[in-house]
This record gives sequence, structure tokens and C-alpha cells, in this order.
Amino acid sequence: MNKGDIKKAFTASIPVMAGYVVLGMGFGIILKTKGYGLIWAAAMSIFIYAGSMQYVAINLITGGASLITAAFTTLMVNARHLFYGISMIDKYKGAGRKRPYLIFALTDETYSLVCSDETLKGVSDRHLYYFFVSFFNQIYWVAGSVIGSALGSLITFNVEGIDFALTALFVTIFVEQWLDTRDHRPALTGLASSIACLIVFGADKFLIPAMVCITAAFAIMRRRGKEQRDE
Repeated sequence: MNKGDIKKAFTASIPVMAGYVVLGMGFGIILKTKGYGLIWAAAMSIFIYAGSMQYVAINLITGGASLITAAFTTLMVNARHLFYGISMIDKYKGAGRKRPYLIFALTDETYSLVCSDETLKGVSDRHLYYFFVSFFNQIYWVAGSVIGSALGSLITFNVEGIDFALTALFVTIFVEQWLDTRDHRPALTGLASSIACLIVFGADKFLIPAMVCITAAFAIMRRRGKEQRDE
């Protein structure tokens, strides 16, 4: 096991740590206020590990939603991961026993860290690097959830707006990747597609169309790049 790859994975995951711990704490606190304690917070973060879906799940649990409603809601909230998974097929090929966990742990923030080949500079085993980036990120989320649940048992305060940490985390990762890479086409493509779909479809329905546009644009860019290399 290459310790250098593990260290690089930890370094890459540090920006996610701040956001995940804070956002996870918010989830743990809110869950505790609904009557579900530390064990629930830990179990949901270990076995569901779906960020925004876990916040939605609180209302599903407390509202007595049916399994069909829960399943459909989960599909809608996490539909973007279909596109994440498609784009990671080649990268995760050959990962062996690590592959099931890599698929399970592919969150928004983890995807942003492993989708770029620029992050692999100096890495000897890319699948080991992917695994530990995914693992460290989940550890942060679980730790935050448990800490939040524990704090919720001790103190009470207004947690309105704490989930804005997720937005702040995305901005931080975007800026970091912009500064670390020379090719800004992927970032600009994602930004332009999201803004266009937001205007056309509205805030409640823009996410899936945006992901379709981004995936299609990346596929075209990849094909053109391959054709240029073949020439």
C-alpha cells in the first residue's frame, strides 16, 4: 500500500472535510431534534451516505412516508448520480474489490475530486487514490453527523441556514480546481449549462437537464480530443 498515494488523497480531501463536518453536524442536530439519536445518525451516514438526501429522509421518516414514496423521492433527488456513474466507468475499470465501495461513495464532492486527471499527478495507484479520497470524505461526513447528534443532546439552538455549508463547499472546490488546472473548458461548460437550464426550467427542475447537457458536452469534447490525438 503506497503511503504517498494515501497522503495525497488526504490532502485532496481537506477542502471537503470542513464542509462535510459542518453539514454533517447540521444533519445530526436536526435528526436529534426529531427524536432520532446518535445511532440513527451514524447508521444513516454509514449506509445511506447521500448528503442532501439524508436531510430529505428526515422528513420522510418523521412524516411516515411509504416505501414507494421514499424510493421515488430518493431517485429524483439523486438522479444526477446516474450521470456521475456513466462518466466514471472507464476510471473505475480494473479497480477490483475496491469498485463496489467506489460506486457507493461517489458523492458530489468526491466526484469533483476524482473526475479530473490533473489530480492524479504523482499518484502511482489511481484506484488506491480514488478509494481513500472516497473513504476520507465519508469519514468526515460520519464524524460530523455523530458530533451533531451528540451536540443536539446537550444544547439547543436555531440551525436555520446551516445547510448553506454545502453551497459554500461547492464554491470552494470549484475555485480550487479552477486555480489548479489550465483547461477551464469543463468548468465553463458546467457553469454555462447550469445557468442556461436554471433560466429555462426553473430552480426546481433544472438539475437533471443540466446534468444531461453537461454529460453530452463532455462526451463531444472527449470524442473530438480522441480524434485529434488519432490524427
